[in-house]
Amino acid sequence: MMALPLLGAIFLLPSCESDPDSPGKEFMPDMYRSPAIETYVDYGEIRGRENKGLKSKLSARQTPKYTIPFVGTDETHVKMMMPNRYKAGKAWEASHGLFGWDLSEKSEYEMTRNDTVNPYKLDASNAKRILAEGKALYSSMCMHCHGEKGDGNGPMIQSGAYGDLGVVPAYKSLDTLSEGKIFHSIYYGKGYMGAHGSLLNKKEIWTLVHYVRQFQVDDYGKEEEVAEDKIEDSEEKPESVETEEEDTK
Repeated sequence: MMALPLLGAIFLLPSCESDPDSPGKEFMPDMYRSPAIETYVDYGEIRGRENKGLKSKLSARQTPKYTIPFVGTDETHVKMMMPNRYKAGKAWEASHGLFGWDLSEKSEYEMTRNDTVNPYKLDASNAKRILAEGKALYSSMCMHCHGEKGDGNGPMIQSGAYGDLGVVPAYKSLDTLSEGKIFHSIYYGKGYMGAHGSLLNKKEIWTLVHYVRQFQVDDYGKEEEVAEDKIEDSEEKPESVETEEEDTK
């Protein structure tokens, strides 16, 4: 009977450590600490071995230049997710922290003025859904500065957190910008606005472009619905006239 407590002590005592921050003896470290490289893991200290050169450095890195992720086989979607044709300039490394990004020598922002078609097509059948998705993205990524109504008067601006630099133009005053310029500004950042290309994928940014447009264009996304209503009304009128004529006979 004394053998069981003794065996328990043999297994338990080695797991005790004087260091209060120590998790104790790990009998099967592979079950606790994966030998594979994982995102956001501190590889400066693994299994009792300390590497001061790696201490507190993130393991996450930008993917190799020109790497293209697999996004399915739909041709339209694949084209939308391809690397950007027009890029920010090298100056964005210092101004917006885009170190390691695929950049041009000079900003190609002005070249996007002819990109006037959003590749994420919006029509009467999907407008409600796309704008709802845009609202969710806008609320979490943009509203704190640009304001709920896109007037540039968000909570962060009202708080004075940015001081004299905290001036955000209303979207209504930017209604001459092409879809490409809006996308470029969100993706790479512009002025005091940071880049969102590492936070949102291209489809999400094009969704935001649609949502921004509804601040600039009255009834944006509802044009085709209005047109359909007019067609329906015009089709109904002859029927009502015939009915009235029959009633007068």
